[in-house]
Amino acid sequence: MGTEAERAAGERAEQWEDVAPDAARRLVIAAVEAFAERGYHATTTRDIAGRAGMSPAALYIHYKTKEELLYQISSVGHRLSLRIMEEAAAGSGSPAERLGTAVRSFVRWHAERHTTARVVQYELGALGEEHYAEIVGLRREVDSTVRSIIQDGVDAGDFDVPDIPGTSLAVLSLCIDVARWFNPEGRRTPDDVGRLYAGLVLRMVGSAGTG
Repeated sequence: MGTEAERAAGERAEQWEDVAPDAARRLVIAAVEAFAERGYHATTTRDIAGRAGMSPAALYIHYKTKEELLYQISSVGHRLSLRIMEEAAAGSGSPAERLGTAVRSFVRWHAERHTTARVVQYELGALGEEHYAEIVGLRREVDSTVRSIIQDGVDAGDFDVPDIPGTSLAVLSLCIDVARWFNPEGRRTPDDVGRLYAGLVLRMVGSAGTG
């Protein structure tokens, strides 16, 4: 196994370290890979169990349905997204500094964890009604947090934003899309993309900051 593959495997395990027991964690990791590769609807529980080195029957000990696996993945990812934004919003810097930090951190996560992020962001519609409502609520909190930073900048006279909800949507869409196209073998690192996008967003809101 090469160094890059070992690093990626370590990162996959690290982001699910709170999922227990070990068998449940292995199933989540296998589900992420399967959903990202084949899509939720084309993935079977047998496929997930096989990737985890388990029998299909063993999967149901930890997750009653395939949808429960998707919910676990989506919940962890969205709660992390919200934490990233709330930490940036609570920072002590100017609105431009806080917005730049939020974008850099959010983009970096979507690049470093692009496989997980694709599932988190683009398989939302496969969730059951109750789980969907919960995740949508988390997404609204993320949006509200970004809006609050932009509003602070407008109130301080630092940002020129006539449409705060629309601008927040544009910022989040820009960041999330990184998961769709990011290639770890490409010439840009996650930090490179984070800095680039922070600068783009600050220009979008009319700030003289550099991100």
